[in-house]
Amino acid sequence: MSNTDFEYTAMNGKKVFITGGLGFIGSNIAHRCVELGADVTILDACLEPYGWNHANVKEIKQSLRFVEGDVRNRQLLTELAAGTDIVFHMAAQVGREISIEQPELDTEINCTGTLNVLEACRVSSNKPKVIFAGSRGQIGEPVYMPVDEAHPQNPTDVYGINKMAGEQYLFLYSKIYDFPVVSLRLNNVYGPRCQMHAGFYGILNWFMANAMQGQTITVYGEGSQTRDYVYITDVVDAFVRVALSDKANGELFFVGSGVETVFLDMVKTVVQSVGRGEYKHIPFPETREAIDIKKFVVTCKKIQDAVGWVPRVDLAKGVQETADFYKERLSEYLRDN
Repeated sequence: MSNTDFEYTAMNGKKVFITGGLGFIGSNIAHRCVELGADVTILDACLEPYGWNHANVKEIKQSLRFVEGDVRNRQLLTELAAGTDIVFHMAAQVGREISIEQPELDTEINCTGTLNVLEACRVSSNKPKVIFAGSRGQIGEPVYMPVDEAHPQNPTDVYGINKMAGEQYLFLYSKIYDFPVVSLRLNNVYGPRCQMHAGFYGILNWFMANAMQGQTITVYGEGSQTRDYVYITDVVDAFVRVALSDKANGELFFVGSGVETVFLDMVKTVVQSVGRGEYKHIPFPETREAIDIKKFVVTCKKIQDAVGWVPRVDLAKGVQETADFYKERLSEYLRDN
């Protein structure tokens, strides 16, 4: 199944609700849904120090409804989910170290917040389809690679545990209350509209900001750990496809490039794309080393078989496109706006 074979036109006229809609992935989904003719509402709590940014939707702000609010507010969610066709639940506490330092916050947002979304959908008259942003962090250190959907879950941090719990809530509510759900377990997503002002997530983009500002990139240890980097447009396409396909209902899928990349090679690719920058090796911070995953890559065969999704942007092209975006707009992303 190619892009031209998939019925993207089915999004036209759909009522779409995106939590975390001013953030990196949520805002990119909003752009795509507006482009496809959907009626889009986005919710964002605008919490520091996360990646919300009004610049993320400035091109489409007249074509959507923005509500400032928190997923911990169930009454507000109930009002916003009413009559909605599709809910993309992207709002989350996304910092792994933050989840260790502030476990209550992570649990409030990633567990209670997800339950609130599901409760809002449960009482909605038309039972919207919910697409949940899961995480590779649910797996922990792989016991085999490439990681697939049958791989056991053994998270190394509070974030991963709470994402795992959120996914379980998702499928439980679907089973009990009979509304469609999908979980997409995301790998290391990068690209335009990711925050650039902090290094606790979106590390590729953070390194790019360092290089662009002439700051030295710091690499923990030898930089020999591996990751699966996946470009934002591919991720958005996965969300749209599973939202519009009944074949995805009730399923969980990994979304990645399927390419295992050495961390240091990613750093070198960033420096090359920016055209400047240098890096140095420093010891792992104690907390980071305790939760760090040494190697990771996934297979995306399941989602390919279900909805025809395949990653189309390789790392070199994606990093260059990201650099081109920020060369024009870096100042908008060095702080929350």
